[in-house]
Amino acid sequence: MSSINHRLRGATLALTAALVGVGMAGAAPALASTATVASTSTPALVPADFVDAPVRALPAAGQSHTFTVTYRNNSSTDQVVAPQILVESPDTGPYLAPADILVERRNAAGQREIVPVASQTGTLFTDLVAAQQTLRPGETLTERYRVTVITRGAAGTVQPRVALYG
Repeated sequence: MSSINHRLRGATLALTAALVGVGMAGAAPALASTATVASTSTPALVPADFVDAPVRALPAAGQSHTFTVTYRNNSSTDQVVAPQILVESPDTGPYLAPADILVERRNAAGQREIVPVASQTGTLFTDLVAAQQTLRPGETLTERYRVTVITRGAAGTVQPRVALYG
């Protein structure tokens, strides 16, 4: 396993543990000041698996990368899913900070909304809990994102993925 994959898996486990703890406690996480996690009275679901989209290099400062995250529920039952964007820092650093990038999602009206980004173990990520949605059998999740690099010299990779629950 490459060190990037190892660090990414470690960040995923730490993030999942943190979000589950937050859901059970009903309080906001102390992961980063830009993180927004929905507070609920029921425990947060834990992802059972992830479907990864192709990894791409982070664009240069002032440039944007647009992409679509798509997942189809081919099962015969409802399925809870959550799209997530991971931005991985280089192995040798410097690690990226949430202020280094801007992540936006196109809403149903076609307007771009800023998606808050948090950071852990050199990985920037969007919140899984806030992105959870239920797909009925045969329904398709389609989310359009744009990642823009703000900080000159920021380097890394962009990994869109879908968390699968249950």
